[in-house]
Amino acid sequence: MATIEHKGKKFEVDEDGFLAKGMEEWNPEWVDYVKEQEGITELNDEHWKMINILQDYYKKNGIAPMVRILSKTTGYPLKKIYELFPSGPGKGACKMAGLPKPTGCV
Repeated sequence: MATIEHKGKKFEVDEDGFLAKGMEEWNPEWVDYVKEQEGITELNDEHWKMINILQDYYKKNGIAPMVRILSKTTGYPLKKIYELFPSGPGKGACKMAGLPKPTGCV
């Protein structure tokens, strides 16, 4: 496991840069770190809606939702999700939400 330091906080990450301990270690500094990595200048309510839905779904189901479920739940078409998270729902949104790297097509 690698360690990333951002604004005085240290995070253990897996080989793909996702939090090793998942949401247990998730905090605002992590969100800020991923935001910078994604090239997102400012998080808005739509970003937070995605993050909250991803976390709630994961807590209930133990996996990240598939893209069509995420799109249906948020009401955002896939194009909008990629506008919010340029690297996509799996790499960007799930990482920011503190979920483990999705195994399937998220």
